[in-house]
Amino acid sequence: MSFYRKYGKRIFDLCLTIPAFVVLSPVMGVTAVLVAVKLGRPVLFTQKRPGYQEKIFRMYKFRSMTDERDENGELLPDEVRLTKFGQWLRNTSLDELPEAFNILNGTMSVIGPRPQLVRDMVFMTEEQRMRHTAKPGLSGLAQVNGRNAISWEDKIEWDLKYIEKVSFKE
Repeated sequence: MSFYRKYGKRIFDLCLTIPAFVVLSPVMGVTAVLVAVKLGRPVLFTQKRPGYQEKIFRMYKFRSMTDERDENGELLPDEVRLTKFGQWLRNTSLDELPEAFNILNGTMSVIGPRPQLVRDMVFMTEEQRMRHTAKPGLSGLAQVNGRNAISWEDKIEWDLKYIEKVSFKE
């Protein structure tokens, strides 16, 4: 494992995230208030995701859906619970800002494969599970090269390319 991958990446993450956290604190504060007013509490949505070496961690995001339920107490489908405000949060990626906490606590990195849902691990091939040999990231090559406009296979290919070449310059 290279020096950068072992130590430099974490230093880079902290040097980028701490100032960004300070600068973006007012945006996070306003967003938190808007989420509380428009969607209610809790303001943060947490979800278990597989991380480095498939260790499960809690990923933080701003909530973008209501918790509306049917007469049996079951949550309504996502498309019903996602509000216009929630869709705007997602489109602007403001819902991702709390992931800075994950970067600060070391469960995520600024750049790396986006963490998938735990339930998706069951369907992953050994090659696809290789994405867990790097820390998950706030952004990655798959996001830069198409985000939601590319196929799952293309995302995996970009993630694996990143993992093979993890360095400061690539």
